[in-house]
Amino acid sequence: MIYLDNAASTQIHEDVLNSMLPYLKEQYGNPSSLHRYGRLAHKAIEKSRKQIASLINAEPSEILLTSGGTESNNTALQGIAMKNTSGQIITSLIEHDAILEPCKKLEQNGFDVDYLPVNKFGMVDSSVLKSHISNKTSLVSIMFGNNEVGTIQAISELSKICNENNILFHTDAVQAVGKVPLDVKKLGIDLLSISSHKLYGPKGIGVLYIKNGIDIDPVILGGGQEHGLRSGTENVASIVGFGKACEMAKNNLNENISQIKKLRDNLVEKILNEIPEVVLNGHPQFRLPNNAHFTFLGVNGEDLIIKLDEYGIAASTGSACSVNTQKASHVLQAMGFSLEQITGSLRLTIGIFNDQKEIEQTVDILKKIVQELRAVSPFKEKYSFVSKN
Repeated sequence: MIYLDNAASTQIHEDVLNSMLPYLKEQYGNPSSLHRYGRLAHKAIEKSRKQIASLINAEPSEILLTSGGTESNNTALQGIAMKNTSGQIITSLIEHDAILEPCKKLEQNGFDVDYLPVNKFGMVDSSVLKSHISNKTSLVSIMFGNNEVGTIQAISELSKICNENNILFHTDAVQAVGKVPLDVKKLGIDLLSISSHKLYGPKGIGVLYIKNGIDIDPVILGGGQEHGLRSGTENVASIVGFGKACEMAKNNLNENISQIKKLRDNLVEKILNEIPEVVLNGHPQFRLPNNAHFTFLGVNGEDLIIKLDEYGIAASTGSACSVNTQKASHVLQAMGFSLEQITGSLRLTIGIFNDQKEIEQTVDILKKIVQELRAVSPFKEKYSFVSKN
């Protein structure tokens, strides 16, 4: 298999897995216990908290361990909302469902939620944010890098507006952490969500960064773990793996960015040059280094994925989290795409385990598949589909 769906999930790194094994086999104690087994588990958690904090230049005390990006996003939105009991929340039309669905729930409970539009590249205009801010605004949540088209927002500009108006700023950085340099202090971020399995760590573990001094209500109540903000016995092995993944991401960040971006750029160049009637979506410059999102006109994206899978290539049309809903991409709709353009979308996302040979094989196979699908396309009269070779 050639795996090009790294935005959905990454392969767990062997070093990460090895770091977890002792806490699945020998050091299996409950970190709340006072005996040696418990103390060793607690010590391992605190070490991981430091590793995770270091990746984003935060303090260990600002790291709230969660079950993943979805819980982190829900905790940020609902935790702040419950502190304010009413008011206005501002987000964007292209957020992940882990933001949009809690926002819908908050609307049902009396909160005002404003959804900012984006331009054709998927960018939020800072002047539009300014125009929506009111004296009722308690929180702004804008994602760092889009999970479908890869566009990176002007986070420092957006957070500055919020800071100047004494409004909390949250960003869903699940797709960005470990892939681009990210400093919460320099960027002026108050809350930030991370997920382990997007950066070669295990599934089922994540973090909500909460800047010191910010008070939120807990969403999960019980025994009072995580300083009372997230009760439940900690998933020690996964926390250890997450910490190791963050340590590796920090140590290899520049090397990984260079390697992945080179492969991504080569993939984009080959596809655009060798396959006709293809458009690269998202911002041409401000985008995640691993993301390449295309529209193949006259082709159904789901057909592309099925055929690619038959040839041993894993890809997607967009968010794996909403694939079962069978709905058109709300991200592409917000960017002004027609139904035909949305239908023909394909997302290829590269990781550290991919190489140049896989890129070349993918393009060769994709050329063949697109040609086959276009031969029976109902749109074949609309486009020339003439090979550029």
